[in-house]
Amino acid sequence: MSVQYDLEGQKRAYEKWAPIYDKVYVRFLADGQRKAAAAAAACGPDILEVGVGTGLVLRYYPKGSRVVGVDLSEHMLAKAREKVIDQGLTQVRGLCAMDACRLGLPDASFDAVTVPFVITLVPDPEGALDEMRRVLKPGGEIVIASKMGAGGGAMAAVEAAVAPLVAKMGWSSDFKVSRLSAWAAKAGDMAVIDVAPVFPAGFFKIVRIKKAG
Repeated sequence: MSVQYDLEGQKRAYEKWAPIYDKVYVRFLADGQRKAAAAAAACGPDILEVGVGTGLVLRYYPKGSRVVGVDLSEHMLAKAREKVIDQGLTQVRGLCAMDACRLGLPDASFDAVTVPFVITLVPDPEGALDEMRRVLKPGGEIVIASKMGAGGGAMAAVEAAVAPLVAKMGWSSDFKVSRLSAWAAKAGDMAVIDVAPVFPAGFFKIVRIKKAG
């Protein structure tokens, strides 16, 4: 199966999800979305959000920010554009359809890259992280909010067993922080500097990966 085939399948899935996504996830993900946006904004005003979806996170960025959001799905982006207009989100400077692994953006142009609840859905997470690193300014951060699997023990075994079921909900139960740490170590100038649990009861986590200044 080629990556292109996977991307087209994702586009079809997102088209079906777009009309109901907000109703399903607006409250469940709010704590992680709010904290991810705050962590990104603390790095500086120029922020890229990868996987902006229907725009649920956009309202949490400060008005002084300059936010660009990208997503694979035009149907999701249409919902995000409605929010920008209806809520007067002047901090949003652009919303574009892009593949996370092929960002059509200049090198070192953002203070932070926010990745809200999407990294486990990308066919090539390391390839996407490489692109995020490329567009990130020295000293900037990649801020990832996601379900992260346990590092070991009985819980890790359970998560691995239920991975196919959880994947249907849009999450991964076996994607671990160690995978992000391994990518950062290979990149050489990146380092995981914080892993923080968020609602509900630490089910989700926010991982901050900093680029050397």
